[in-house]
Amino acid sequence: MTSKQEWQHIYTLIKLAEMGAHRRTTKTSTEYLAEKLGISQQTASRQLIELERRGLIQRTITSEGSLIKITDAGVEELQKLHVNLRFLLEATYPPSITLEGTVFTGLGEGAYYILKEPYRRQFIEKLGFDPYPGTLNLKLTTDYDLKARTELEAYPAIEIQGFKNEDRTFGLVKCYPAKIDNKVKGALVFALRSHYDKTVLEVIAPVYLRKQLNLKDGHKVKVEVFTLP
Repeated sequence: MTSKQEWQHIYTLIKLAEMGAHRRTTKTSTEYLAEKLGISQQTASRQLIELERRGLIQRTITSEGSLIKITDAGVEELQKLHVNLRFLLEATYPPSITLEGTVFTGLGEGAYYILKEPYRRQFIEKLGFDPYPGTLNLKLTTDYDLKARTELEAYPAIEIQGFKNEDRTFGLVKCYPAKIDNKVKGALVFALRSHYDKTVLEVIAPVYLRKQLNLKDGHKVKVEVFTLP
């Protein structure tokens, strides 16, 4: 079932709840319901058939119309929507920010850092994946994306702790879970010591993103960055 159909069913449940069907059996006609939903009578009839088939409503057809009661499963669907909406509206931070940048070839330092075992262990533990040795580098160009990137830095991040070895000190890395081009789960990484300025995003993932997404220099890529609850 498509997400569009899911939303149509939720919207129908909401309209039935407005008629009290989540608390008592409500009598209605497909003609009246269609008018409330702003759809055809035939489509309204299909919606009721599908909701009944999925166990979200109980329906008895009479000569005067349908007697409809939203089931416990249907009420649960409405409660899930309520919880999600409350979370979105009451959250301190927006649940995600989408940034867009242009792919470019970096300095090759990503692989050097990611392959350091103390970093790699923490990436696996805290992000849930073993990163491909390298970063996808994206250049931000619009005022909107530059402002959004600055805004993101104020939000809580997953912290990858720095460490020392015999040669040098490696600093803290801040990470944000992300989805790249709406296809691959990964993370945006901000190294506190970086050769790049704030117009550059560095993205890691468990796969080689250039190959996985067929990317070349100059391609535009959207990164949906998720904030922490």
